[in-house]
Amino acid sequence: MTLFHSHRTRRRRLGVAATAAGLLAALLTAAPAIASDEIPGQDEIVHSDNIEHITNIPKDALPGTNSDLAFQGRYAFAGNYDGFRIFDISNPKAPKTISQVLCPGSQNDISVSGDLLFLSTDSSRSDNSCSSTSQPATEKSSWEGMKVFDISDKKNPKYVAAVETACGSHTHTLVPERRNVYVYVSSYSPSTAFPDCRPPHDGISVIKVPRSAPEKAAVVNFPVLFPGEGPDGGGNPGGPTNPGVSKTTGCHDITVLPSEDLAAGACMGDGILFDIKDPEHPRIIDQVQDNVNFAFWHSASFNQKADKVVFVDELGGGGAATCNEAVGPNRGANGIYDIVGKGDNRKLVFKSYFKISRHQADTENCVAHNGSLIPVKGKDIMVQAWYQGGISVWDFTNSSKPKEIAYFERGPIATDRPTFGGSWSAYYYNGYIYSNDTAKGFDVLKINDRRTDPAKRVRLGELNVQTQPDYFD
Repeated sequence: MTLFHSHRTRRRRLGVAATAAGLLAALLTAAPAIASDEIPGQDEIVHSDNIEHITNIPKDALPGTNSDLAFQGRYAFAGNYDGFRIFDISNPKAPKTISQVLCPGSQNDISVSGDLLFLSTDSSRSDNSCSSTSQPATEKSSWEGMKVFDISDKKNPKYVAAVETACGSHTHTLVPERRNVYVYVSSYSPSTAFPDCRPPHDGISVIKVPRSAPEKAAVVNFPVLFPGEGPDGGGNPGGPTNPGVSKTTGCHDITVLPSEDLAAGACMGDGILFDIKDPEHPRIIDQVQDNVNFAFWHSASFNQKADKVVFVDELGGGGAATCNEAVGPNRGANGIYDIVGKGDNRKLVFKSYFKISRHQADTENCVAHNGSLIPVKGKDIMVQAWYQGGISVWDFTNSSKPKEIAYFERGPIATDRPTFGGSWSAYYYNGYIYSNDTAKGFDVLKINDRRTDPAKRVRLGELNVQTQPDYFD
């Protein structure tokens, strides 16, 4: 079943002040024509001419919030707060549900490697089973952490291991090797009242999972990324020292680039660059803060050459309307950093911000969120989710002058009250863009643009976006 045909589809019009010359330039560069003061109607689909909406698959047996995506061969794996869903995407125009696994636990961040699927649990549960119930974190018996499934039979995934981690697992990142898979577990927000999540919580859990015996998965290290004196470690102190900035009490998300032995961490009030040559003992190279415009360092992406990092600021925690004129262009945005220098002398140098210029309604949660590279050799192009701001394709080849080149969005879910929804993750995989919309379901899109067309020749056997591949190796 598809939903998109039931809504009007149109393109945002140019502002009335646009000159003929400006219009001509926009057409010649195939740039999306947008007007920041024009908001689509409720559930109305709008998009640039170079984006095609292929299909939408609504939620089915898992009614919870849709979250992250992973890919392997002809399959897409979609996280949901109630579990996960496996799609056969061999025909992207008509994805088929292969299986749905009920296993509640916020956020159910998801990734795959070989015959193993990994699922993050970041909510206190009565036990580590898939039939657990909610239980306060103040109770010692509560469980949070990583779950591991055997997906050798996609129609019948089997739960094979669970590893409890300090403060649970908000997100996780795989560092895969031939015999083992290392899992970097990001979690935060400790409290003296939580027996298994007490401050200082200034590092990440490292789990080692033997491929041949995943039931032996275990935490092998907890590297301290923000060493410092005092009860909260050495990360960003947040307010009142830095008003409006999150205090660093752990990391939100990490992206690794195994081909370069590099990782970039988005850690609440800090952005970090670190060496992962020894995956059990990651080592910090550089640490940066932005105490003017970044509220919450959410995630990170390298470019292909590993000389840039895009950090994401999730202002408002994903639930606020921050894509409006009042918030402005530099908050709730991406921060683009060049990596300069070599070896342990590498530094993160800020270059610019990028934020969608299409203003959203005050009822729409909208902020920079999960995205991936579109693999075009010699260019730095990303597709990115913006919750109810939709999906943006943007070029940051020039670090100082990023620009949007395509977009897709729906109008507000509701016009009379703030309502949570929109694209959580938007990733490019083997010629198509796949989006997991928190409320509307699984979307498939296709971009047709001379700037991104070369990416259609790139084929991957597996993609976990937070484990960035070397697309051109």
